[in-house]
Amino acid sequence: MTTKDDIDDSSAPLVEHLIELRNRIIWSVSAFLIAMLLCFVVAEPILNFMLGPIEQAMRGLGDPNPVMQYTAPQEYFFTLVHISVVAGLMLSFPVIAYQMWRFVAPGLYRNEKQAFLPFLVASPVLFLVGAAFAHYVVTPLAMTFFLGFADAFSVVTALIPGLTAGSGADVVDATPAAADTGIDIVFQGKVNETLDISLKLILAFGLCFQLPVLLTLMGKAGLATSRGLAGMRRYAIVVILIVAAIVTPPDVMSQLILFFAVYPLYEVSIFLIRRIEKRREAELRAEGLWDDETDGDADEAEKKA
Repeated sequence: MTTKDDIDDSSAPLVEHLIELRNRIIWSVSAFLIAMLLCFVVAEPILNFMLGPIEQAMRGLGDPNPVMQYTAPQEYFFTLVHISVVAGLMLSFPVIAYQMWRFVAPGLYRNEKQAFLPFLVASPVLFLVGAAFAHYVVTPLAMTFFLGFADAFSVVTALIPGLTAGSGADVVDATPAAADTGIDIVFQGKVNETLDISLKLILAFGLCFQLPVLLTLMGKAGLATSRGLAGMRRYAIVVILIVAAIVTPPDVMSQLILFFAVYPLYEVSIFLIRRIEKRREAELRAEGLWDDETDGDADEAEKKA
């Protein structure tokens, strides 16, 4: 029969865990708020850095003085707040990750800590690699591609008489157009919309670059095998294409770039899991726990499947 003292004793560890969780959350939220305020102070330089790719694209297309605009009084302020939130989260992530680790680590064995810690370090590194790839490679290509349509159409117009630019549609006239007809279509970008495109690309590539971490963790936990992943390549290609279509802006070029960047990471994950399996097999053989008949038959069955 359970007494009141037994209930109190059993609830004490739960209360301690809740108190510790509360303290970890307080530290994480405090670090985020401080980082967000610090980033708000330098939000304009961060904004200029984020808009660097479109500035380069506009200058490369012949605009000597690129201009961006905002159309509401509060729009620029909330754009800076948006930047501060994102940059503050990235700046405070080491503190947040450390607090999460300190909360989870006491419940792990030493070998589990040693196995999990490299992934905890690799995750932010891969995110930064993906974000840098998006900012320095993908965004300039995408901006140049889209903004170049105006120049490309003007070249076609000059080569084909009678082809003029209308308001929203291409118009083909049988007679040559006069030099003073037509409407000039110019790009007048909004700060918040352009920033959203850059942030979406950074977030998409940063998260998709976590694929090796996720699959390798699953392989280490026995939830995925190298042969199983190798046999699902055709499905992986379809899934990666679908994810690329969802997380990137609606243009084929960004989706293809994301696919060709992420699919090699899928192959890298297979290689890493294969190494983990070989190391695990060697350890089991050294301990005399590996059964060639049972484990070998299971591997062959999985290979045929």
